Amino acid sequence: MKEHSSVIRPNGTLLSRAAGPGWGLLGVVAFSFTLPFTRIALGGGLSPLFIGSARAVVAAVLAAVVLLATRQQPPSPIQWARLAVVALGVVAGFPLLTSFAMTTTPASHGAVVIGLLPAATAVAVVIRTRERPSASFWVFALLGSAAALVFATVQNGTPGALRPADLQLFGAVIAAAVGYAEGGLLARELGAWQTISWALVLAAPVMLAVTVAAGVAAPPIASPTAWLAFAYLAAVSMFLGFFAWYRGLAIGPMAQVSQIQLVQPVMGITWAAFLFHEDVGGATVLGGLAVVVCAGLAVRTRSSSPTPTPTPTRQEAPCVTPPATS
Repeated sequence: MKEHSSVIRPNGTLLSRAAGPGWGLLGVVAFSFTLPFTRIALGGGLSPLFIGSARAVVAAVLAAVVLLATRQQPPSPIQWARLAVVALGVVAGFPLLTSFAMTTTPASHGAVVIGLLPAATAVAVVIRTRERPSASFWVFALLGSAAALVFATVQNGTPGALRPADLQLFGAVIAAAVGYAEGGLLARELGAWQTISWALVLAAPVMLAVTVAAGVAAPPIASPTAWLAFAYLAAVSMFLGFFAWYRGLAIGPMAQVSQIQLVQPVMGITWAAFLFHEDVGGATVLGGLAVVVCAGLAVRTRSSSPTPTPTPTRQEAPCVTPPATS
């Protein structure tokens, strides 16, 4: 584990049982503006390919500056390979797929599919790690996913037949779930902000080439509002938000912390309603409440087997995470 790991405490300070969910919630708040701001950037004149790729390039520049300023040691060859998985999932896959999906579907409809992300992340975590959530966790996770879907459907009307945009959103969910699971594990070794920073730097050459091609095909001429939305997508959705999100996953337990994403559709539709002047009625309030309750219950369930504690180096003392209460 690196000297600057964001999970280890040098003096062996106990991590609060609320630390993981707390940092996770902060990351989710940052991510919840992604779909509405993508719609704004698209409506202001930027192409989906440019938005999805250029935001990663801008974030990579920020990441490179921070990595150089703090003199971080490069990851090992095995860690670079795992960072490639993170880059494919959250640097390339999710931003590009959601950008294209938002060209033909409203942000609130996007929340219908994005509401499946917590369950998908939990499955990816279980496959990738030795975490074994209890049966009650899965019950609350599935109830939360169903509540998120019903909530978004009530807000947006019946989704109807499966459309290309839905397939793109399903692909985005899978990409993000895999990237979140692998990134959460790497954050325990490299640190939270180091993980996303190295992933951005790794993907930068490819994303730069795509950005240039997108700029040639459709010159990025847009309104000031669109550029402000793009700036948020690049600096926060693509970079700063992952500082908190990967920190929360690294503290863990990862499967439980991932369920905080259940509140993201609630937030996303709220922001969309505010930004696009959509009506928010009583059904929205009740649906949002149900989603938040299910997320809280899922986060508080106890794993049936403990998450393995990272082995500290000589310079580091182990972090002790108190067990969650059911």
